[in-house]
Amino acid sequence: MVLKFSNTLTRKKEEFKPIKQGFVDMYCCGPTVYNYAHIGNLRAYVFEDILRRVLEYNNYKVKHVINITDVGHLTSDADEGEDKMVKAIKREGLDFSKESMLKLAEKYTLAFKKNFKDLNIKEPNIWCKATEHIPEMIQLVERIIKNGYGYDTKTAIYYDISKFKNYGKLAKLNIEQLEAGARIEPDPEKHKPLDFSLWFKGVGKHSNDIMQWDSPWGMGFPGWHIECSAMSVKHLGEQFDIHCGGIDHIPVHHTNEIAQTEAATGKKWVNYWLHNDFLIMKEGKMAKSTGDFLTLEVLKEKGFEPIAYRYFCLGAHYKSQLTFSFEALEGAESSLKRLKENIINFKENKCSFSNKKLEENYKEKFLEQVNNDLNTPLALAAMWEVVKDRELGNDEKLNLLYDFDKVLGLGMERFEKEKIKVSTEIQQLLEKREEARKNKNWGEADKLRDEIKEKGYSIRDMPEGPIIERI
Repeated sequence: MVLKFSNTLTRKKEEFKPIKQGFVDMYCCGPTVYNYAHIGNLRAYVFEDILRRVLEYNNYKVKHVINITDVGHLTSDADEGEDKMVKAIKREGLDFSKESMLKLAEKYTLAFKKNFKDLNIKEPNIWCKATEHIPEMIQLVERIIKNGYGYDTKTAIYYDISKFKNYGKLAKLNIEQLEAGARIEPDPEKHKPLDFSLWFKGVGKHSNDIMQWDSPWGMGFPGWHIECSAMSVKHLGEQFDIHCGGIDHIPVHHTNEIAQTEAATGKKWVNYWLHNDFLIMKEGKMAKSTGDFLTLEVLKEKGFEPIAYRYFCLGAHYKSQLTFSFEALEGAESSLKRLKENIINFKENKCSFSNKKLEENYKEKFLEQVNNDLNTPLALAAMWEVVKDRELGNDEKLNLLYDFDKVLGLGMERFEKEKIKVSTEIQQLLEKREEARKNKNWGEADKLRDEIKEKGYSIRDMPEGPIIERI
């Protein structure tokens, strides 16, 4: 079955052909760890996890790299604005030191990795921190300058976009229009308004910045884009297969990554660019800068299990905008609950009547959907067809569902009956009801069932005893 992806670079759905047969190298832009990731951020990593799982499902050996930006960068390429990490230190009342900066970064890095665990996202083969790759960034800037694409000013090393023939090819940018509409930049030494920083010098407004490193240009720190280029080249080489990120990265960050990396190496850098669309609230896109964002912890506090959010994300194609609401999340959790109940039932009531042709048809159908640009909504539909098919035995259903879950990542093999902890009051009502049932006092038993229901629980009477569930 042919594997196809929508390649942002060509604007076409293309058959995937790796550089090295049987192996895939993949780089994904990671977080700047100055705050908790919001659920919009996490949608990107659910998509990238599905991508990795689909590649592995197709028997590729994947080398997956994610960066951690633990040194703040400016908020834009306008060379102004406050460092995000510095803003976080002020927000949290920490002392202004490199130690505080690194401590803050570690706090949010651990929280981010906890999100991965909660969402059953596979950790990458390599987590790479920006602060541990400063020499590689400096070396890459030196190569860019040597090849004639960078120039030195009093405040920074800039990339000259006029020297790169295909600048803006990823986003299909009209450079002349953008330059005509650009406002005056604060650095008069920039050749063009769209030239971007490769390295900032620790002078002027940056003279007191705490995160600085020695370089051939004096003390300073890396620009916004150079870290991803340097770290991906170090860990994956000068040419690799797939680069991922959100659509917001296309016009600036990924555009500049391509320009600087290909200027340094003289080679085409990445073959396939995959981008996910936004998760939005009804009011608009989620953003940390406005304080209008939800974290996974908030969802957990509201009683949702994290895997319900994963299921919610799978219900839409990664390239489509996804509108979040608690009603929609409740719908996803309800579907997940039904799936759990079915799988638990299949486990407890084992039976086998094999239909090899039907099983193969389902496998082919599922593979066709996930190989068609990661079509998770139709993959979920194929999964539900298996659940409902009466021509398959429970054993065969479980085998198929567990196989599909290698891609879906819902943790089906771990599905078990929920062990509910109830209050002493509810436990006493349950015991009274059981006593009434033993005495065949059905009226009293029904009355107690209703009382328990009013308190938010339902009861299923089973041969082995009552099962209590939250309503």
